[in-house]
Amino acid sequence: MSCVLCIDYGTQSVRVSVVNDKGEFLAFEQEKYNPPYFSIKPGYCEQNPDYYYEMMCKAAKRLVRKNKTLVNQCSSISSTCFRDTYVLLDKDYKVIRPAIIWLDQRKAKLEKKIPFIYSAAFWIVGMSETVRLNRKRTPALWLQENEKENWQKAHYYAPLNSYLNYRLFGVLGDTASNMIGHAPVCFKTGKPYSKNHIKGIIFGIDPKMLPKIYGVGGVIGHLTETSHVDTGLPEGLQYIGTGNDKSCEGLGAGAIESDAAHASFGTSCSISLASKKYVEPVRFLPSYISAYPGYYNSEVQIYRGAWMLNWFSKEFAKEEVTEATIEKIAPEEVLNQKVLDIPPGSDGLVVQPYWGPQLDKPLGKGSMIGFYDDVHNKYHIYRAIIEGLCYALKEGILSIQKRAHVNCKYVTISGGGSKSDAICQITADILGLPVYKPEHYEASSLGCAMAQFIALKVFNGPEDAKKAMVKYEKIFKPNKEDNKKYEYLYKKVYSTIYPKLKKTYTSLSDYLEEMHKVNNK
Repeated sequence: MSCVLCIDYGTQSVRVSVVNDKGEFLAFEQEKYNPPYFSIKPGYCEQNPDYYYEMMCKAAKRLVRKNKTLVNQCSSISSTCFRDTYVLLDKDYKVIRPAIIWLDQRKAKLEKKIPFIYSAAFWIVGMSETVRLNRKRTPALWLQENEKENWQKAHYYAPLNSYLNYRLFGVLGDTASNMIGHAPVCFKTGKPYSKNHIKGIIFGIDPKMLPKIYGVGGVIGHLTETSHVDTGLPEGLQYIGTGNDKSCEGLGAGAIESDAAHASFGTSCSISLASKKYVEPVRFLPSYISAYPGYYNSEVQIYRGAWMLNWFSKEFAKEEVTEATIEKIAPEEVLNQKVLDIPPGSDGLVVQPYWGPQLDKPLGKGSMIGFYDDVHNKYHIYRAIIEGLCYALKEGILSIQKRAHVNCKYVTISGGGSKSDAICQITADILGLPVYKPEHYEASSLGCAMAQFIALKVFNGPEDAKKAMVKYEKIFKPNKEDNKKYEYLYKKVYSTIYPKLKKTYTSLSDYLEEMHKVNNK
């Protein structure tokens, strides 16, 4: 039996596990963050990067205490991490300030301009607003404007997992797959953009500040004596570079063929397609290097995706929270049962789930339309949010299929939302495709293990790894009648919302920007 260690840093918790080459979790420990982040101002989300390491150490020590012999049999270790969170370090690798988490809503004023010729080029291809949004949401630019002293101290601008790697094996570096976010990295080549490249200049970051980038599947370090003391994990254990959370999730859910999409219902939702060919999911937006060699992931993300379900339960479902507490289940599980009483299409209530702006729709805001008389209750709203997320996933996969010239035959699903059969069935009905639910909920950790086994040559590639390690618990087939209803609502209603409200969203964005300036004077 061959086994490996996996660390999975999520937005809400960290998981440490031992997985064998049959896809079995031989040991598993989880440590929830309390709190996941702190806010010094409304909309701010920050966390001390060392906190993630400390929580991982707690989980790892429990794992070792219970399974010392098993841990010592592991061939390698790797980690996968949530994205778009950066750590500011000085020349001695000391943390300068808390990390700004990807959920953060602050925006830069864009005091630092990009050359006119580049601005003109973006305007010509219709990407001005997308570039502007990306720049406003770049933490590095906000820091340069608001914390000049901290920025001047900075020697490294490191993705969170790169810093956590430094804590584990003393090297500040990672694969390009684990460096997704607002930074000048070319995901087609896996190398930094040059300082004056048209795409690299957007973020205002000197590429020299980035950590070292390694190839996927290679050994990029070994656990140090210090990290052995901190975690109990074997000193000298080789660390293999794998990839980002969504890529590992897709692999762990078995979405490796070009005809199989992967839907992730995590804090952020996404839909992706694995391919040996680099295919932009939307024009001018990048595909990402996969967690295993030779593949890319074309991906469309819905920011604050399944987070919306948690938000709804906190704000509008106090009775269900009480019921869930009594039954010792999550409030969302109670709500997921209630939506079964609501008809497909939520009696005409339609949600556009842009609680966070989309890269290709930078002006978008969340919207809900279709209220009439006294037909709708809170369960209609909850179901409409789920349906809205699925409409957005459908929009994403249609774009990817068109650009990749493929047709998906089925969808694999993972993330917190995938626990619900109701959500799985709604996804199948809206996408019009069978939805395969994996046996293991921890798809990201499983994918991290599979990527390690591929690198260790235990398997010849992702196909062999999938045959040995991925099993499906259930297949949800689309209901033809419900699919017809959803097709109508998607084409005639959902798809028309953004184009018709674009000017309204622009005016609203201008208003909110002015209010932000007033509140921060």
